[in-house]
Amino acid sequence: MSNVRVGVVGVGHIGREHARIYSHLPGVDFVGLYDLDGLVAQKVGQRYGVKTFSTAQALLEEVDAATIATPTNTHHEIAGLFLSHGKHVLVEKPITDNTEQAKSLVDLARNKNLVLQVGHIERFNPALNALEEKLTRPRFIEAHRLSTYPGRSTDIGVVLDLMIHDIEVVLHLVRSPIVSIDSVGTAVLSKGEDIANARIRFENGCVANLTTSRISFEKMRKIRVFQDDAYLSLDYYDQSGVIYRKVDSQIVKENIKVEKDEPLKLELDAFVECVRSRQSPRVGGAQAAVALDIAMQVTEQIAQQNARSA
Repeated sequence: MSNVRVGVVGVGHIGREHARIYSHLPGVDFVGLYDLDGLVAQKVGQRYGVKTFSTAQALLEEVDAATIATPTNTHHEIAGLFLSHGKHVLVEKPITDNTEQAKSLVDLARNKNLVLQVGHIERFNPALNALEEKLTRPRFIEAHRLSTYPGRSTDIGVVLDLMIHDIEVVLHLVRSPIVSIDSVGTAVLSKGEDIANARIRFENGCVANLTTSRISFEKMRKIRVFQDDAYLSLDYYDQSGVIYRKVDSQIVKENIKVEKDEPLKLELDAFVECVRSRQSPRVGGAQAAVALDIAMQVTEQIAQQNARSA
């Protein structure tokens, strides 16, 4: 079977990591890249020995598939360009910056019978896979995602930047309609919120409490899941986990076995395999659009509350 010809649009912080992995990923011919900043594109292209294209249009003419790792407000236009020309797309999260544009990309990919995958990387974290093997019926989920101020992705608030990862994971784990969402947040260094909390209640009784900050002095990506027979705790960074069970009126701790690997490599490898076999991606456009819709509701609640208190 022939290799999949792949390109990258946007080689900022995230896009250059895609370029790094594509440059040595089996089954891939890494054709080249495009970035609005020609000097940056040339530097990355030279590093990985690939061609630098002068336009996105020029790149799409030579590839089967592409990563779109540009600012969120350009996702709809650029991903739509590639899809409309029959190219498979992996677009970084969030899929777009509004739900109508997300739906249009989903419809376009479906009509063209193309793969549209969205970069919700935690779904490829081996720690989450290990957790799912132990999961029965979640009753309460607590997620903390903290980072230092990034100086990037500040065109969107922390909910669309970071919390959306946990929203998508929780939707995947619970798989029940949402009953209510209660959110708070505030801006500190950005125009949008830099710290946020959302409490999501589901029809099946599960409650998820999500806390996200990009003004922390420490980095943390953890999720805790409480179910009827156990409490599971996972660290996305360390790719480690423990499970606490009740045994004869005592709490017994057991380490969860995790086969460590690089989540982004697993994500891109899965994308290429979906392109090759025309399988549905683990996180396709439809799932990402639902996560975006919930994230937008959280963002709107925060904005309304802050406007009332101003």
